[in-house]
Amino acid sequence: MQLQFNQVSFAYPKSKDLVIEDFSFQFSPGITLLKGFSGCGKSTMLRLAAGLLSPKKGTISNDSPYKTGSSAFLKNEVGFVFQQLNLLPLASVQRNILLAANLKDSPPKTPLRWLKTLGIETLKNKKPGKLSGGQQQRAAIARALAKEPSLLLLDEPTSGLDDNNTEIITHVLANKLPDHTTCLIATHDSRLLTLSDDIIHFNSSVSS
Repeated sequence: MQLQFNQVSFAYPKSKDLVIEDFSFQFSPGITLLKGFSGCGKSTMLRLAAGLLSPKKGTISNDSPYKTGSSAFLKNEVGFVFQQLNLLPLASVQRNILLAANLKDSPPKTPLRWLKTLGIETLKNKKPGKLSGGQQQRAAIARALAKEPSLLLLDEPTSGLDDNNTEIITHVLANKLPDHTTCLIATHDSRLLTLSDDIIHFNSSVSS
């Protein structure tokens, strides 16, 4: 997916401070890291990319059949792993993945293959509360990838994880993403630097 930000600015309601200011960039298939300290606007950028937030100024467009932020865009094009993960607590790992895949108008044929790819196939019948933090993170990433998204958004996907879990996740992202997938990763983890095709550095705000 080609995702174009054109002079985008954003401020939260009741705030005069811009989190993003006059930002222009074309995101293309591959991995782009959004790096910076906590609270600098990285998560806001991911939500703008998905269309969960709307710019105060400027435009965000894409080359898919769906308008950025529309329900069809979110359903068919976007895989999102939030910091809170948002796995369904009463559903098994397998059920979490199948529910996500089946959101699409044309569900993928083999969504459960990501369980094996991420090394959690033996945990498919467990509920998220029975998993370790690293296993939950991998389950959330498997759920996002099961949709075969054109736009994959990951918010601090390795935060708090040990080197083993981080290595599993980085290997999958480096070697298993479909060629058409544009992946944006908000992170301050230097272990992910080898993944990136592009890096955007954040300070207190982003401008370009």
